[in-house]
Amino acid sequence: MNTKSQKPAPVGFERGSEVRSLPPQALSGGQKSEKKHSKLQTPNLVPAGFKRGSTLIFILGGARSGKSAYALKLAESIADKRLYLATAQALDEEMAERIKKHKKERDNNWATIEEPVNLADVITKNKRYDVVLLDCLTLWISNLMSKKSGVRGLPPNASIGGQKSEAIYKNINQLASACKQSKATIIIVSNEVGLGIVPGNPLARQFRDIAGYANQKIAAAADEVYFVVSGMAMRMK
Repeated sequence: MNTKSQKPAPVGFERGSEVRSLPPQALSGGQKSEKKHSKLQTPNLVPAGFKRGSTLIFILGGARSGKSAYALKLAESIADKRLYLATAQALDEEMAERIKKHKKERDNNWATIEEPVNLADVITKNKRYDVVLLDCLTLWISNLMSKKSGVRGLPPNASIGGQKSEAIYKNINQLASACKQSKATIIIVSNEVGLGIVPGNPLARQFRDIAGYANQKIAAAADEVYFVVSGMAMRMK
């Protein structure tokens, strides 16, 4: 007789549910199983009730959450003429490598514009695309903060004061307005930066505050909002 005590099952637990939660290849093993279930890896990502054009979709999540990959697949599933609006700048080897990796993930049906600052202008002027994927909002804010300060690579004890800070908020409002006026589907990717501890220096706290404002502004303007965790997207709006 087995006298070892067993841990109580979680509330709502059903026997066998721990098996159903595993990926198919983990159950059967081998390349044959993985090939058999390959369709599960590329689901239909078009949101229910989606209408082509004049739609703003906001996708946010933490670092390496899978938000960019989700946004890319979503864009490719709903439109033909696609524009990738990149805000990253290859200022060092690490960022250059990241940009190179992102480019490999996109097929030849994508047009790409690299614009670190003037996003509203790009969206307003480029009217021939069905979908515009902007990746990402928080890098754009970092670019704006560096531009307004006139210093590339701000020290942690620095801050953007007064009128320069207000100019950044004005840019955020202009971007939200340009997205709503566009006839294309606009998909914006951003980082959620408010779930951790309070940053330890003035510059990081200011970045968090501005990013939080930008996320709220875009979310309020968006027709649909998704929060991505571990590659899984949850619809918030």
